[in-house]
Amino acid sequence: MRHAPLFLGLDIGTSSLKALITNGDGAVIAHASAEYPLSTPHAGWSEQDPDQWVAAAHAATREALVRASAAGHADAGRRIAAIGFSGQMHGATFVDRDNRPLRPCILWNDSRSADECEELDRAIGAPVILQRTGNRMLAGFTAPKVRWLQRNEPSLWARTDCVLLPKDYVRRCLGSVRATDAADASGTLYFDVEHRAWSADMLRDLGIATTQVPECHESPDIVDRLSASAASAMGLTAGIPMVAGAGDQAANAVGSGIVAPGAVAASLGTSGVIFAASDSFRASPDGALHAFCHALPGRWHVMSVMLSAAGSLRWFRDTLARDATARAAAEGVPDYELLDRDAASVAPGCDGLRFLPTLAGERCPFPDPHARGAFTGISLAHGQAHFTRAVMEGVAASMGLCMEMIRAAGIHPPQVIGSGGGFESARWTSMHATAFGIPIVRAEIPDAAARGAAILAAIGAGALDPGTLHPPISQSGTTQPDQSQGPLLQALMEEQALLQRTLRLLKGNK
Repeated sequence: MRHAPLFLGLDIGTSSLKALITNGDGAVIAHASAEYPLSTPHAGWSEQDPDQWVAAAHAATREALVRASAAGHADAGRRIAAIGFSGQMHGATFVDRDNRPLRPCILWNDSRSADECEELDRAIGAPVILQRTGNRMLAGFTAPKVRWLQRNEPSLWARTDCVLLPKDYVRRCLGSVRATDAADASGTLYFDVEHRAWSADMLRDLGIATTQVPECHESPDIVDRLSASAASAMGLTAGIPMVAGAGDQAANAVGSGIVAPGAVAASLGTSGVIFAASDSFRASPDGALHAFCHALPGRWHVMSVMLSAAGSLRWFRDTLARDATARAAAEGVPDYELLDRDAASVAPGCDGLRFLPTLAGERCPFPDPHARGAFTGISLAHGQAHFTRAVMEGVAASMGLCMEMIRAAGIHPPQVIGSGGGFESARWTSMHATAFGIPIVRAEIPDAAARGAAILAAIGAGALDPGTLHPPISQSGTTQPDQSQGPLLQALMEEQALLQRTLRLLKGNK
């Protein structure tokens, strides 16, 4: 009896690589992950050894196949019909002519190139960059990382034969072809997002030769095949087709069913992301929103990225509320559940205490790599629980401002599909629904980016129609805005916007 084909999705994350196996309908058969370290050799630097991603791809795939076998799919390794890829965006992997990394990859959350951003804005012109790419120059993107290498490690730049994004390096090591896709290339800042092609003008002004960028495809396009050596290391069969894949946010949207124009998702993880699908290119006039290609041909998306969302609460737990872990252990509850309970003991508004969640610079709603966080309105009446709730309210207010930017781009969703660990808190979900002014529908999506990668593989193999994709909704229901708290959240959003503008003026808009 001939078994139905299966599909493998590999998601190259910042802390781990996830391998996920689905059937042709996108249903998850098995998944596994393999971790790797993050290097921070200097303040503001964030790097990884690219070959550790490849080793993790081998290990995680083998483990996923073991788990598939335990789930009744003993022949899964022979049934994988195509492989898809997702990955952390913006990372600059500089390789020589033999495709060997010349240095550790400079990651998306590396801020060393802030000075290069200012230099490129002056040299090329910030309005020109926005017009060419649909986005503004930010330290997280790839272009300023290239300029940093040109200035600070010129001998390595002279040996650079190609600049690859993280997932594209992994795919090249599993096969033989240098390639990328329009969704991931959108985050380089030398890509013409509107026309889905490399920007010749940006490449010229950045001093990047056309031979130093890979050929660009659409995400479901088959671009390579699995080599015999990689197949042996992964427990697979040589020659399996590999599709181009997508950057993690676009792949996450595919895995979450956010593909129809106007569909909007919000993720409350370390960062806070609002992703809105569109059937047309929609660059914001000031570049405050990211305007990228979607992972499906003929689709784009706009996206707001707040750098310290649930990460703000984690920072608070690890610094100002270090006793929370011990208290939670003593009570036998998760530490975030205890913090959530602390927040419930304080009235909304925290008796005037406010939190500004710009702990690591910011992209949205106020782009500023030099931005820093703050508590304001502190009094002797405030205790630790007030600070806990203030963090939660401050993040919700900032995400509300991000949603206002999505609406300003002409996208008005009736609801938001919510994912990420922060939305496991009913209280925090309610704050966000109130700040958004629309319901949040909790989605049940484990490893959505890896699932999206597998779905792209199924589409590329002709086994799945993208028109059938839809959000997998949780049975936990829908969280409606709390009308009684609406005025408070709106006031917090207005206060936060005013505080951000004031701080930028005090710093001379730097």
